[in-house]
Amino acid sequence: MGNLFDCLAWRGDLTFDRSPFGPVDGLILSTLSYVHFDALVSESLQEAPVPLGKAAEGYLSLPAARRGRCRCEDDLKLLRALADSPRFARLGLCCRTDRFVPKEETQFAALAFLLGDGSAFLAFRGTDGTLTGWKEDFNLSFQDVVPAQLEAAGYVQGFAEGFPGPLRLGGHSKGGNLAVAGAALSAMKIRDRIRSVWSFDGPGATPYLLSRPGYQELLTRIHSFVPRSSVVGLLLAHEEPYTVVESNQEGLFQHNPYSWQVLGPDFVRLEEVDAGSRLIDRTLKNWLAGLTNAQRETLVDTLYELLSNRNATTVKDALEPKNLAGALRSALDANPKDLLTVASSLARLAGAALRAL
Repeated sequence: MGNLFDCLAWRGDLTFDRSPFGPVDGLILSTLSYVHFDALVSESLQEAPVPLGKAAEGYLSLPAARRGRCRCEDDLKLLRALADSPRFARLGLCCRTDRFVPKEETQFAALAFLLGDGSAFLAFRGTDGTLTGWKEDFNLSFQDVVPAQLEAAGYVQGFAEGFPGPLRLGGHSKGGNLAVAGAALSAMKIRDRIRSVWSFDGPGATPYLLSRPGYQELLTRIHSFVPRSSVVGLLLAHEEPYTVVESNQEGLFQHNPYSWQVLGPDFVRLEEVDAGSRLIDRTLKNWLAGLTNAQRETLVDTLYELLSNRNATTVKDALEPKNLAGALRSALDANPKDLLTVASSLARLAGAALRAL
Protein backbone atom coordinates (compact mmCIF):
# COMPACT_ATOMS: atom_id res chain seq x y z
CA MET A 1 0.00 0.00 0.00
CA GLY A 2 1.00 3.62 -0.43
CA ASN A 3 -0.38 7.16 -0.67
CA LEU A 4 -0.86 9.65 -3.50
CA PHE A 5 2.88 10.20 -3.85
CA ASP A 6 3.54 6.48 -4.11
CA CYS A 7 0.82 6.24 -6.76
CA LEU A 8 2.54 8.95 -8.80
CA ALA A 9 5.85 7.12 -8.46
CA TRP A 10 4.26 3.83 -9.57
CA ARG A 11 1.94 5.02 -12.32
CA GLY A 12 2.80 8.64 -13.10
CA ASP A 13 4.35 7.61 -16.41
CA LEU A 14 1.11 6.03 -17.67
CA THR A 15 -0.85 8.50 -19.78
CA PHE A 16 -4.65 8.45 -19.72
CA ASP A 17 -4.85 6.61 -23.04
CA ARG A 18 -2.91 3.74 -21.42
CA SER A 19 -4.67 3.81 -18.03
CA PRO A 20 -8.14 5.43 -17.90
CA PHE A 21 -9.05 8.28 -15.55
CA GLY A 22 -10.01 6.88 -12.14
CA PRO A 23 -10.86 7.89 -8.58
CA VAL A 24 -7.25 8.41 -7.46
CA ASP A 25 -6.77 10.82 -10.39
CA GLY A 26 -9.90 12.63 -9.26
CA LEU A 27 -8.52 13.04 -5.73
CA ILE A 28 -5.17 14.30 -7.04
CA LEU A 29 -6.81 17.00 -9.19
CA SER A 30 -9.29 17.89 -6.45
CA THR A 31 -6.40 18.36 -4.01
CA LEU A 32 -4.60 20.54 -6.54
CA SER A 33 -7.52 23.00 -6.45
CA TYR A 34 -6.24 24.20 -3.05
CA VAL A 35 -3.22 25.80 -4.76
CA HIS A 36 -3.58 29.55 -5.43
CA PHE A 37 -2.32 29.76 -9.02
CA ASP A 38 -3.56 33.36 -9.38
CA ALA A 39 -1.79 35.06 -12.34
CA LEU A 40 -0.29 31.77 -13.56
CA VAL A 41 -3.60 30.42 -14.92
CA SER A 42 -6.19 32.36 -16.89
CA GLU A 43 -9.73 32.95 -15.69
CA SER A 44 -11.04 32.57 -19.24
CA LEU A 45 -11.59 29.55 -21.47
CA GLN A 46 -10.81 31.76 -24.45
CA GLU A 47 -7.14 32.09 -23.52
CA ALA A 48 -4.69 29.26 -24.11
CA PRO A 49 -4.66 26.71 -21.26
CA VAL A 50 -1.42 26.43 -19.29
CA PRO A 51 0.19 22.98 -19.05
CA LEU A 52 0.04 21.72 -15.48
CA GLY A 53 3.79 21.14 -15.42
CA LYS A 54 4.49 24.73 -16.45
CA ALA A 55 2.01 26.12 -13.91
CA ALA A 56 3.57 23.97 -11.17
CA GLU A 57 7.10 25.11 -12.00
CA GLY A 58 5.96 28.72 -12.17
CA TYR A 59 4.30 28.49 -8.76
CA LEU A 60 7.25 26.75 -7.12
CA SER A 61 9.68 29.34 -8.52
CA LEU A 62 7.83 32.21 -6.82
CA PRO A 63 9.18 33.55 -3.52
CA ALA A 64 7.12 32.19 -0.65
CA ALA A 65 5.75 35.67 0.10
CA ARG A 66 4.25 35.92 -3.41
CA ARG A 67 2.59 32.51 -3.43
CA GLY A 68 -0.12 33.52 -1.01
CA ARG A 69 -1.21 31.25 1.78
CA CYS A 70 -0.18 27.63 1.27
CA ARG A 71 -2.47 25.04 2.84
CA CYS A 72 0.29 22.57 3.67
CA GLU A 73 3.77 21.50 2.61
CA ASP A 74 2.39 18.36 0.97
CA ASP A 75 0.64 20.56 -1.61
CA LEU A 76 4.06 21.84 -2.68
CA LYS A 77 5.40 18.29 -2.77
CA LEU A 78 2.43 17.28 -4.94
CA LEU A 79 3.18 20.08 -7.40
CA ARG A 80 6.77 18.91 -7.75
CA ALA A 81 5.66 15.34 -8.37
CA LEU A 82 3.03 16.36 -10.95
CA ALA A 83 5.50 18.55 -12.85
CA ASP A 84 7.61 15.43 -13.45
CA SER A 85 4.68 13.13 -14.28
CA PRO A 86 3.89 12.37 -17.95
CA ARG A 87 0.35 11.47 -16.83
CA PHE A 88 -0.37 14.96 -15.50
CA ALA A 89 2.26 17.45 -16.67
CA ARG A 90 0.63 18.10 -20.06
CA LEU A 91 -2.92 18.58 -18.78
CA GLY A 92 -4.24 22.05 -19.58
CA LEU A 93 -5.26 24.37 -16.74
CA CYS A 94 -7.78 27.14 -17.31
CA CYS A 95 -10.83 28.95 -15.94
CA ARG A 96 -9.34 29.64 -12.54
CA THR A 97 -11.79 31.44 -10.28
CA ASP A 98 -11.52 32.53 -6.66
CA ARG A 99 -14.20 34.50 -4.82
CA PHE A 100 -13.79 35.39 -1.18
CA VAL A 101 -16.47 37.79 0.08
CA PRO A 102 -16.76 37.82 3.89
CA LYS A 103 -19.79 40.14 3.85
CA GLU A 104 -21.67 37.57 1.75
CA GLU A 105 -20.21 34.68 3.78
CA THR A 106 -18.87 33.23 0.54
CA GLN A 107 -15.66 31.29 -0.08
CA PHE A 108 -15.52 29.70 -3.53
CA ALA A 109 -12.73 28.62 -5.86
CA ALA A 110 -12.53 26.27 -8.82
CA LEU A 111 -10.14 25.20 -11.56
CA ALA A 112 -10.63 23.33 -14.84
CA PHE A 113 -8.30 20.64 -16.20
CA LEU A 114 -8.41 19.68 -19.89
CA LEU A 115 -7.63 15.97 -19.94
CA GLY A 116 -6.47 15.69 -23.53
CA ASP A 117 -9.23 13.35 -24.67
CA GLY A 118 -11.79 16.06 -25.34
CA SER A 119 -13.13 15.98 -21.76
CA ALA A 120 -12.56 18.24 -18.75
CA PHE A 121 -12.39 17.84 -14.99
CA LEU A 122 -13.76 20.72 -12.92
CA ALA A 123 -12.18 20.76 -9.45
CA PHE A 124 -13.81 22.69 -6.60
CA ARG A 125 -11.76 23.86 -3.62
CA GLY A 126 -12.74 22.79 -0.14
CA THR A 127 -12.83 24.96 2.96
CA ASP A 128 -9.66 27.04 3.10
CA GLY A 129 -9.31 27.51 6.85
CA THR A 130 -10.82 31.01 6.91
CA LEU A 131 -13.62 31.83 9.33
CA THR A 132 -15.74 32.83 6.34
CA GLY A 133 -15.28 29.40 4.78
CA TRP A 134 -16.05 27.73 8.12
CA LYS A 135 -19.17 29.86 8.55
CA GLU A 136 -20.47 29.00 5.09
CA ASP A 137 -19.98 25.29 5.80
CA PHE A 138 -22.10 25.50 8.92
CA ASN A 139 -24.73 27.58 7.14
CA LEU A 140 -25.57 24.34 5.33
CA SER A 141 -27.25 23.16 8.52
CA PHE A 142 -30.08 25.69 8.17
CA GLN A 143 -30.02 27.06 4.59
CA ASP A 144 -31.37 25.21 1.56
CA VAL A 145 -28.54 26.52 -0.64
CA VAL A 146 -25.43 28.52 0.32
CA PRO A 147 -23.79 31.09 -1.99
CA ALA A 148 -20.84 28.84 -2.89
CA GLN A 149 -23.25 26.19 -4.21
CA LEU A 150 -24.88 28.76 -6.48
CA GLU A 151 -21.39 29.86 -7.53
CA ALA A 152 -20.59 26.24 -8.38
CA ALA A 153 -23.69 25.92 -10.57
CA GLY A 154 -22.81 29.19 -12.31
CA TYR A 155 -19.23 28.01 -12.85
CA VAL A 156 -20.41 24.75 -14.44
CA GLN A 157 -22.87 26.66 -16.63
CA GLY A 158 -20.27 29.19 -17.78
CA PHE A 159 -17.63 26.55 -18.52
CA ALA A 160 -20.06 24.28 -20.38
CA GLU A 161 -21.17 27.13 -22.63
CA GLY A 162 -17.63 27.46 -23.98
CA PHE A 163 -16.56 23.82 -23.82
CA PRO A 164 -18.43 21.23 -25.90
CA GLY A 165 -17.00 18.00 -24.48
CA PRO A 166 -17.89 15.61 -21.65
CA LEU A 167 -17.46 16.83 -18.08
CA ARG A 168 -16.28 15.36 -14.78
CA LEU A 169 -16.69 17.27 -11.52
CA GLY A 170 -14.93 16.69 -8.22
CA GLY A 171 -13.70 18.10 -4.97
CA HIS A 172 -12.37 17.32 -1.51
CA SER A 173 -14.24 18.28 1.68
CA LYS A 174 -16.63 21.16 0.92
CA GLY A 175 -15.35 20.96 -2.65
CA GLY A 176 -17.05 17.57 -2.98
CA ASN A 177 -20.32 19.08 -1.81
CA LEU A 178 -19.91 21.91 -4.34
CA ALA A 179 -19.26 19.42 -7.14
CA VAL A 180 -22.50 17.59 -6.33
CA ALA A 181 -24.47 20.83 -5.95
CA GLY A 182 -22.99 22.35 -9.11
CA ALA A 183 -24.00 19.27 -11.10
CA ALA A 184 -27.46 18.90 -9.52
CA LEU A 185 -28.37 22.56 -10.04
CA SER A 186 -27.21 22.62 -13.67
CA ALA A 187 -29.54 22.69 -16.65
CA MET A 188 -30.63 19.34 -18.08
CA LYS A 189 -28.61 19.79 -21.30
CA ILE A 190 -25.47 20.23 -19.17
CA ARG A 191 -26.27 17.33 -16.85
CA ASP A 192 -26.48 15.09 -19.91
CA ARG A 193 -22.77 15.81 -20.54
CA ILE A 194 -21.62 15.04 -17.00
CA ARG A 195 -19.95 11.62 -16.92
CA SER A 196 -19.23 11.52 -13.20
CA VAL A 197 -19.16 13.53 -9.99
CA TRP A 198 -16.52 12.71 -7.37
CA SER A 199 -16.88 13.72 -3.71
CA PHE A 200 -13.90 12.97 -1.47
CA ASP A 201 -15.00 13.14 2.17
CA GLY A 202 -17.43 15.89 1.26
CA PRO A 203 -20.49 16.60 3.43
CA GLY A 204 -23.84 15.41 2.11
CA ALA A 205 -26.75 17.48 0.89
CA THR A 206 -29.68 19.32 2.41
CA PRO A 207 -33.21 17.95 1.92
CA TYR A 208 -33.76 20.69 -0.66
CA LEU A 209 -30.83 19.55 -2.80
CA LEU A 210 -31.68 15.87 -2.38
CA SER A 211 -35.16 16.57 -3.75
CA ARG A 212 -33.95 18.37 -6.88
CA PRO A 213 -34.55 16.48 -10.15
CA GLY A 214 -30.91 17.02 -11.08
CA TYR A 215 -29.64 15.20 -8.00
CA GLN A 216 -31.94 12.26 -8.54
CA GLU A 217 -31.00 12.09 -12.21
CA LEU A 218 -27.25 12.07 -11.42
CA LEU A 219 -27.49 9.65 -8.50
CA THR A 220 -25.79 6.75 -10.30
CA ARG A 221 -23.00 9.07 -11.50
CA ILE A 222 -22.13 10.48 -8.07
CA HIS A 223 -19.20 8.68 -6.47
CA SER A 224 -18.57 9.44 -2.79
CA PHE A 225 -15.46 8.31 -0.94
CA VAL A 226 -14.87 8.61 2.81
CA PRO A 227 -12.02 7.43 5.07
CA ARG A 228 -12.76 4.75 7.65
CA SER A 229 -13.10 7.26 10.51
CA SER A 230 -14.96 9.87 8.49
CA VAL A 231 -16.66 12.77 10.23
CA VAL A 232 -16.97 15.48 7.56
CA GLY A 233 -18.06 13.10 4.81
CA LEU A 234 -20.98 11.74 6.83
CA LEU A 235 -22.44 15.14 7.74
CA LEU A 236 -25.91 15.94 6.37
CA ALA A 237 -27.51 13.30 4.13
CA HIS A 238 -26.35 11.02 1.33
CA GLU A 239 -28.64 9.05 -0.94
CA GLU A 240 -25.79 7.86 -3.12
CA PRO A 241 -23.73 4.95 -1.73
CA TYR A 242 -20.25 5.77 -0.49
CA THR A 243 -16.99 3.87 -0.66
CA VAL A 244 -14.85 3.57 2.48
CA VAL A 245 -11.10 4.09 2.05
CA GLU A 246 -8.23 3.03 4.31
CA SER A 247 -6.11 5.80 5.86
CA ASN A 248 -2.78 5.73 7.68
CA GLN A 249 -3.98 8.38 10.14
CA GLU A 250 -6.49 8.33 13.00
CA GLY A 251 -9.67 10.26 13.74
CA LEU A 252 -10.14 13.67 12.15
CA PHE A 253 -6.64 13.50 10.63
CA GLN A 254 -8.03 10.99 8.12
CA HIS A 255 -9.71 13.93 6.37
CA ASN A 256 -6.25 14.69 4.96
CA PRO A 257 -6.21 13.29 1.39
CA TYR A 258 -2.51 12.51 1.65
CA SER A 259 -3.31 9.89 4.29
CA TRP A 260 -5.57 7.87 1.98
CA GLN A 261 -4.13 4.50 1.02
CA VAL A 262 -3.70 3.47 -2.59
CA LEU A 263 -2.89 0.16 -4.26
CA GLY A 264 -2.28 0.24 -8.01
CA PRO A 265 -4.87 2.41 -9.78
CA ASP A 266 -7.41 2.43 -6.94
CA PHE A 267 -7.89 3.15 -3.26
CA VAL A 268 -7.60 0.45 -0.63
CA ARG A 269 -11.30 -0.14 -0.03
CA LEU A 270 -12.97 -1.29 3.20
CA GLU A 271 -16.40 -2.70 3.95
CA GLU A 272 -17.62 0.09 6.25
CA VAL A 273 -16.57 3.02 8.41
CA ASP A 274 -15.38 2.20 11.91
CA ALA A 275 -17.44 2.24 15.11
CA GLY A 276 -16.14 5.65 16.16
CA SER A 277 -17.28 7.22 12.90
CA ARG A 278 -20.75 5.67 13.26
CA LEU A 279 -20.97 6.97 16.83
CA ILE A 280 -20.10 10.53 15.82
CA ASP A 281 -22.50 10.32 12.89
CA ARG A 282 -25.39 9.29 15.16
CA THR A 283 -24.48 11.94 17.73
CA LEU A 284 -24.37 14.85 15.30
CA LYS A 285 -27.49 13.85 13.41
CA ASN A 286 -29.48 13.32 16.61
CA TRP A 287 -28.28 16.68 17.88
CA LEU A 288 -29.20 18.57 14.71
CA ALA A 289 -32.58 16.83 14.57
CA GLY A 290 -33.36 18.33 17.99
CA LEU A 291 -32.68 21.92 16.88
CA THR A 292 -34.95 24.12 14.82
CA ASN A 293 -33.50 25.98 11.82
CA ALA A 294 -33.75 29.22 13.81
CA GLN A 295 -31.75 27.70 16.68
CA ARG A 296 -29.11 26.40 14.28
CA GLU A 297 -28.79 29.83 12.69
CA THR A 298 -28.48 31.58 16.06
CA LEU A 299 -25.87 29.07 17.22
CA VAL A 300 -23.72 29.47 14.09
CA ASP A 301 -24.07 33.25 13.87
CA THR A 302 -23.30 33.81 17.54
CA LEU A 303 -20.20 31.58 17.56
CA TYR A 304 -18.99 33.23 14.35
CA GLU A 305 -19.40 36.72 15.78
CA LEU A 306 -17.53 35.77 18.93
CA LEU A 307 -14.66 34.02 17.14
CA SER A 308 -14.21 36.72 14.50
CA ASN A 309 -13.67 39.35 17.18
CA ARG A 310 -10.30 41.20 17.16
CA ASN A 311 -10.02 40.85 13.36
CA ALA A 312 -9.25 37.13 13.35
CA THR A 313 -9.74 35.89 9.76
CA THR A 314 -8.76 32.23 10.00
CA VAL A 315 -9.76 29.45 12.36
CA LYS A 316 -6.11 29.22 13.46
CA ASP A 317 -6.13 32.94 14.34
CA ALA A 318 -9.40 32.64 16.24
CA LEU A 319 -8.07 29.80 18.41
CA GLU A 320 -5.02 31.73 19.59
CA PRO A 321 -5.24 32.38 23.37
CA LYS A 322 -5.41 36.17 23.04
CA ASN A 323 -8.27 35.96 20.54
CA LEU A 324 -10.14 33.35 22.57
CA ALA A 325 -9.85 35.66 25.56
CA GLY A 326 -11.29 38.47 23.45
CA ALA A 327 -14.16 36.24 22.38
CA LEU A 328 -14.96 35.48 26.01
CA ARG A 329 -14.98 39.20 26.83
CA SER A 330 -17.29 39.84 23.86
CA ALA A 331 -19.65 37.20 25.18
CA LEU A 332 -20.36 39.48 28.12
CA ASP A 333 -21.86 42.01 25.71
CA ALA A 334 -23.74 39.50 23.56
CA ASN A 335 -27.49 39.14 23.50
CA PRO A 336 -28.41 36.95 26.52
CA LYS A 337 -31.05 35.13 24.46
CA ASP A 338 -28.45 34.20 21.85
CA LEU A 339 -26.04 32.96 24.50
CA LEU A 340 -28.84 30.93 26.06
CA THR A 341 -29.49 29.31 22.66
CA VAL A 342 -25.78 28.49 22.31
CA ALA A 343 -25.60 27.03 25.82
CA SER A 344 -28.74 24.95 25.43
CA SER A 345 -27.64 23.73 21.99
CA LEU A 346 -24.28 22.60 23.33
CA ALA A 347 -26.03 20.90 26.24
CA ARG A 348 -28.18 19.02 23.75
CA LEU A 349 -25.00 17.98 21.94
CA ALA A 350 -23.68 16.48 25.17
CA GLY A 351 -26.98 14.68 25.68
CA ALA A 352 -26.95 13.34 22.12
CA ALA A 353 -23.43 12.01 22.68
CA LEU A 354 -24.52 10.16 25.81
CA ARG A 355 -27.57 8.66 24.08
CA ALA A 356 -25.45 7.48 21.15
CA LEU A 357 -23.13 5.44 23.40
